Amino acid sequence: MSDALLVSTIVLWVVVLILAGVVVALARQIGILYERISPVGALAIGRGLVAGEAAPVVPAVDLSGATVDVGGASADGRSTLVFFLSPTCPVCKSLLPVVRSLARSERRRLRVVLAGEGGADEHSELARASGVADLAYVLSPALGMTWQVPRLPYAVLLDAAGVIRSKGLVNTREHLESLLEAEERGVASLQELAEIEERRAAGGESAR
Repeated sequence: MSDALLVSTIVLWVVVLILAGVVVALARQIGILYERISPVGALAIGRGLVAGEAAPVVPAVDLSGATVDVGGASADGRSTLVFFLSPTCPVCKSLLPVVRSLARSERRRLRVVLAGEGGADEHSELARASGVADLAYVLSPALGMTWQVPRLPYAVLLDAAGVIRSKGLVNTREHLESLLEAEERGVASLQELAEIEERRAAGGESAR
């Protein structure tokens, strides 16, 4: 009787260990799958400012204490990407190297502005630690409210005339790059492009 109990206990533990291994493997595969199928375009929420209209010009203070206007036509003819962030937002911090890289690779056509609110000291430390101290960095609680930013991290792309071309929540490099791609394709977001293509495909099938 004791031998049978010992064997059953050993078998039970073997089964538990096997199941634990399966769970770990599944968790790893789910993580890989999530990275591969993450959304291509920034998530455009049906609220706030509308693509195609001029963004309101809002005064803000940069990290040096100077007053600057965010919005409006650019003096150098470049587009402007306004990236809203917070020192307490982990995703915002993880995206700053991507923002820095994008600002450098697209500097001929794009100006990047980092925008937050709160104390200048914590934002200055974030800029220094993330290597973005050379980028325009402004603080203004009114900017996020006026532009109706729902959640962070969020980005708005303005053309040279100060008109909103694309906007949305950005959680990955692909989300940020999708804003530029959407502008090149003449749509507010890649979601809108997908909807247009679906309607065209449906129209073509109906014609047949």
